[in-house]
Amino acid sequence: MFSQKQTIVNSIIGEGSYFSGKLSIHGALKIDGCYEGEVLDVEQIFVGNKGRVKSNIKTTSIVVEGIIIGNIVATGRVHLLATSRVLGEISTPELIIQNGVILEGRCKITKDLDHNVKEDIESLYNDRQTNILPSK
Repeated sequence: MFSQKQTIVNSIIGEGSYFSGKLSIHGALKIDGCYEGEVLDVEQIFVGNKGRVKSNIKTTSIVVEGIIIGNIVATGRVHLLATSRVLGEISTPELIIQNGVILEGRCKITKDLDHNVKEDIESLYNDRQTNILPSK
C-alpha cells in the first residue's frame, strides 16, 4: 500500500464511520470513512476510494484514492491514484499523479519544504538569461 516493505496499518476509520477533531497517530492510518478536523498528523496515510478528509494533513507519505479538502505536507511522497479528488496545496519532495486525478491547488515539489524555491528558480533564470541576451 505505501511501499514495497510491508506497512502495518494500526488505525482505521472504517467505511460508514465519521471522526471529527484532532488526530495524531504514530504509525499508519487507513481512512475509508470520513475525517474532519484542523490537522491530521500521521506518519503514513491511505485514503481509500470511499474515504473523505476535510483537514490539513501532515505526514511522511500519503496514498489517496478518495477525496481530500485541505493542504497536504508530506516529507516523503504524495501518491494520487486515478480516483482521487484533491482541493488544496501540496508540498512534498515527490509527487505521483495518475491519469484521471482531479486536483485544484498549488504544488511545491522540493526536498527542503521550508526553503523558498521561487527565488532560486528566478535567480537561475536570470543568470542564464544574461548569458543569451545580445549585448547593446
